[in-house]
Amino acid sequence: MYKVGLSSSGFALSEENFKKLERSGVSAVEVSMPSELYGSINYHELAELSARYSVELWSYHLPFWPFTQFDLSSTNGELRKSTVEYYTQLIEKAADMGIDKFIVHPSGEPIGDDMREERIKCSMQSLNALAEIAHQHGAVIAVEDLPRTCLGNTADEIRRLISANDKLRVCFDTNHLLCDTNMNFMEKLGNKIITIHVSDYDLIDEKHWLPGEGLVNWSDILTMLQKINYNGVWMYEIGLSNPKMLTRSRDLTFEDFVENANALFAGKQPKRI
Repeated sequence: MYKVGLSSSGFALSEENFKKLERSGVSAVEVSMPSELYGSINYHELAELSARYSVELWSYHLPFWPFTQFDLSSTNGELRKSTVEYYTQLIEKAADMGIDKFIVHPSGEPIGDDMREERIKCSMQSLNALAEIAHQHGAVIAVEDLPRTCLGNTADEIRRLISANDKLRVCFDTNHLLCDTNMNFMEKLGNKIITIHVSDYDLIDEKHWLPGEGLVNWSDILTMLQKINYNGVWMYEIGLSNPKMLTRSRDLTFEDFVENANALFAGKQPKRI
């Protein structure tokens, strides 16, 4: 149904792992890593590994932590400016090797109700600038829905944020919506959704569990994705190690994600590990 992809937030983008990805059937990755590692990316080598092992570099998650270093919505103009400037450097480097989708968090947190309107306006200014920068490099910015008090925690707020520039698109994260529902979000954002982050949760707070370990209705998700004509990658954003709140018999392997996806696509309940 969809290509199976995996965020590199839980593993190194080494040649050994590209070999494992190819063998497992994972055919796409999202470049994502701790913020301090972005400066050490060897873009030429990454492009070579992608081509050699037929694993597409589908998307690139721009760094977002710590919030004192990266925040598109900060009321501190210098912080906003430095965030946009650093993102611009990363976009230029990654776009040169063919990546054309850049995921951004519209804010950090916490954000109080008394500051929300001002923070939205600040974020929209930053997003507008980034949309034009990405466009110059043949790419698009995908704004991700976020949990808790972050900006973009509802469909309506994401719609307002992306109204800053008609080139902006959306990354739909299936385990972030605590103030809205996945179904309402997909229905309202429709074809603005160009990529997704797949993981499960308890509907209380984000968990990044494997589908089947939480309470997300995956049949409904897949039905709605078809309804809105989503044609991107089924991109898991899940670490390989056993999370503290779950008891798995072992850490995850790349093969587990392909098996999980195949079960979901066939309308079956994925097996628990």
